[in-house]
Amino acid sequence: MFKLSFLLLLCFVITGCSSNDPRLPERLYEDALALNRDGKTLEAKALMEIIVRRFPEKREGQLARQDVFMLEAILKNSSEDEKRQIKQTIKVTCEALKRYKDKYGEYPTSLNKLVPEYGLDQIPMTPWKHPLLYRPYVGAPNELFYDKKGGMSIRYNTKFDSYYLVSLGADLASGGKDRNADILVVDGKIISGKYLPPIPNPQPYR
Repeated sequence: MFKLSFLLLLCFVITGCSSNDPRLPERLYEDALALNRDGKTLEAKALMEIIVRRFPEKREGQLARQDVFMLEAILKNSSEDEKRQIKQTIKVTCEALKRYKDKYGEYPTSLNKLVPEYGLDQIPMTPWKHPLLYRPYVGAPNELFYDKKGGMSIRYNTKFDSYYLVSLGADLASGGKDRNADILVVDGKIISGKYLPPIPNPQPYR
């Protein structure tokens, strides 16, 4: 997803230059190369695609066509690296949560409590510099309890024995594909559905 500021800048650059300007393709191509040098690969690819569509017979249009394929390969490799990074971050976070629960009998109220004692050097972040979303909860607020005589009663559980852990992808929005795809975790296991299961109610006051 492109930032609005980039789209506005791109429109300004194109509309601000005369279509009859013989240097327009060259200037746009130079701008695209500059974006790529600055690490803005996605934006560079978008501008290259515009050059290809507007100036297919020009030298810059032909160069841009070749560059688009190269940038697509770079973005694909980058996306694969990001996927590996986020899966490793989630794995390490889940392991730290388990160590905390093994010690205290429940999960922490926040991921801050895992730093640094439980194996995390800092608050877990995605490759896109977003914190993971974490929500502990009581998985079974009301438990049936049987005494030695067979009598049954309801016992109220107040310990955080379950949790959600979520990465919303690069766009920080629900849904999406590729680098924008969500990763949903319940109690250390990645789930395949699009939505987290509902939290059992009523949740006890803490």
